[in-house]
Formats: sequence, structure tokens, C-alpha cells
Amino acid sequence: MKRLFAFVSALALAAACTGTALAAEPIQVNEDISVSGDYDWTRFAGQNVTLNVYNWGEYISNGSDDSVDVVAAFEELTGIHVNYTTFDSNESMYAKLKSGAASYDVVIPSDYMVAKMIEEDMLLPLDYSNIPNFELIDEQYRNPDYDPENAYTVPYMLCTTGIIYNTTMVNEAPTGWADLWDEQYAGNILMFNNSRDAYAIAAFKEGKSINPATTQEVDEVMEQLKAQKPLVQAYVMDEIFDKMIGGEAAIGVYYSGDAITMIDDNPDLAWVFPEEGSVLSVDCMCIPSTSQNQEAAEMFINFMCEVDVGAANAEYIGYTTPSTAVWEQLDEELKYSEIAYPSEEVAAKEQVFTALSEEVNSELDVKWSEMKSYDEGGSGYLFLLLLLAMVLLACFNIWRKMRRKARNMY
Repeated sequence: MKRLFAFVSALALAAACTGTALAAEPIQVNEDISVSGDYDWTRFAGQNVTLNVYNWGEYISNGSDDSVDVVAAFEELTGIHVNYTTFDSNESMYAKLKSGAASYDVVIPSDYMVAKMIEEDMLLPLDYSNIPNFELIDEQYRNPDYDPENAYTVPYMLCTTGIIYNTTMVNEAPTGWADLWDEQYAGNILMFNNSRDAYAIAAFKEGKSINPATTQEVDEVMEQLKAQKPLVQAYVMDEIFDKMIGGEAAIGVYYSGDAITMIDDNPDLAWVFPEEGSVLSVDCMCIPSTSQNQEAAEMFINFMCEVDVGAANAEYIGYTTPSTAVWEQLDEELKYSEIAYPSEEVAAKEQVFTALSEEVNSELDVKWSEMKSYDEGGSGYLFLLLLLAMVLLACFNIWRKMRRKARNMY
């Protein structure tokens, strides 16, 4: 497996880094987590510091199902209070920050949104002297295109998109994105409720780039999503958990780590990487430019990179860790999972999102909104028929009044 080989090849480096990080006696936070002893974890204790952390839903080990409560461990270790809230898409997170409706200290957007936020000066440059555990991040995930000098981000988790389906509700296992346009699944398909991921599915189906360069490309691909709409039961994000686990839909699309969680809860579910290819995303920890607690935020990021913490998170959410040191600590089932760590053949077909031009991004937003409105309001033909009926009714009422008035004159 391509990523697995990369992890193993980096093991010696990670081990050396780990040895350095744990040179001092480790600090035991609880029975599950110990952290580096040569880091001043208590320098904000007693100062009534509160960190506002904004993350994806179901994306951290939170103490449920016998997991480790990572946030509680951080609070116990540092004396910093964490106000932890969640979002369901990059777009909703971006809109919240852009509006100024709330202030956050740590956010975890995906790579393409990171690039957009950097361009718009929405992120603070990181002081890596406060994040020494960055050395535990594998070399292949440093200095990426979306943040070439790693000035603003630390990778948190990696994920890929794919198809999750109920084996008791489909006659033949799906093999590609094109199966989501199959009429046999009408009313039983769940699609992404965000423009980039939904667009990518249609682009893969049509053999086009998931990163459109022109508004014309956007328009052509969005026509495919419009054609698919009559078959779609719902456009969802976190709602997919209840729907797929509860057997309310036959087939859906989502992220690899969440697929592992859903399959654990419902063994009738299965996962496939579509033959056309998948999107590989890197979700990153970064600090919004409005943060008033940068150093404490960097402490939180450093804590999240601790090996025990990273392992607790990866074990609970099922996503791919960017750290070989963390990977080494995972249980065997997850460590060799073909969903979390796909084969070389699957990895070779992965594509990554890049930031779009303002013109193209605006066109995508407009076309996505039009498509969703069209879907919610019914077909355009039905709308025209209703409009025509209203006009005819108005004309009839006018004619009737005129006829009554004519009769009264006589």
C-alpha cells in the first residue's frame, strides 16, 4: 500500500524525532495519555484562558464508546478551558469566520480552503517554537502546495472520498461514481451537501478535472448534478450517519474515516473506492487571524500532535494519520485497513483540490445554489405550468368580472 510503504520508510526518522521529543521524563496525564516532559504545558494555568476550537463533527476522540476524552485531557494538563464546537463543511466554516459572527483560536479546514484563507489573510503565521511536535509529521506531508512553507498549517488527518452502500439493498456492488446516476437507486442515493465534493463526483464521472479552470467547465459538470437530482433522496453531511446506519438509504458518498465508523455500527454496510478515482484531502490545524490566544492555540496544536493523542484520535475517528509514529501505535485492524490506508493502485488515482480563481469559485457557488433551489422547488417545467395556471386563473377572474359588469349594465 502506497501510503503504508511511505509510513514504514519514514519510521527511522520518526523514531529519532520521538526519541528527541521524549528526552525528558514523560508527563502522565491519565491512564491513556502521556506527553512530552520537556514542554511547558502549565504556563497558562490559573490565567482563565479559554480557547475556542472549531472542528468537523465526529472528528476527535471525545470520551464516548470507551474512547479517550482528548479535550478533557488537554484541559486537565494545561488549565486552559476549551470551548469546542463543530461545523459540517468547509464552506459553512468559512462563511462563519468571514462574517465575524464568532471568533475562534483553532480551526481545522481542508487543504483547498486553507489556500483560500491564506490568500485572504484569514490565518496567522505559526510560531513553531511552540509546536515542536511538528517534527513528528512525516516529510511527505510538509510544505504542501496549499501552504508551501508550512507557515500556517499543521496536518491533522487525511481522508479520501468514496461510496458507502448497504449490501442488503443493492443487487450488485457499485464500482464507480457513474453508479450514482443509475435509476435503480432512485430515491435511495445520498449526495454530499457541499459544492466542491459534489462537483468532484460529477467531474470524475465525466473524466474532467476536479479543479475547473473556466466557468464553462463548471456549467458543463453542474449539468450532470442537475440531471442526477431526481434520483437523490437527500444532500447530506453528518446526517449520513443516521441514514446509512439506520438503513434509510441504499447508497451514499462520504469520507473514508466516517465510513469505518458507519461500518462498525452496521455490518451490512460496505465501502468502495470508485474506479474513476477519489479525492484525497488533508485537514489542517491553523489559527484564524482574529485569535487573541495564539500561543495557547499553538499549545493545543502541539498537544494534538503528541503520539498518544494522535493515536487516540485516529483510533476513534478512523482517519489516516500523517505521522508514522502515531501509525505505529494503532491497533492492527486499523493500521492495515484498506479504507484508511488504501492500496497503491487506489492511491495512484487520487486527486487533490486546489484553490479556484475568484471567477470560477463564484460561478461554482452560483450554479450550486441554482441546482439546490431547483431541486427543492421541483422541476422547471412544473414551475412554468404552475405559473401558466396562475396567469390563466387571473385572466378568467378578470373575464368573469367584466362579464358580470356587462350584465349589470343591462
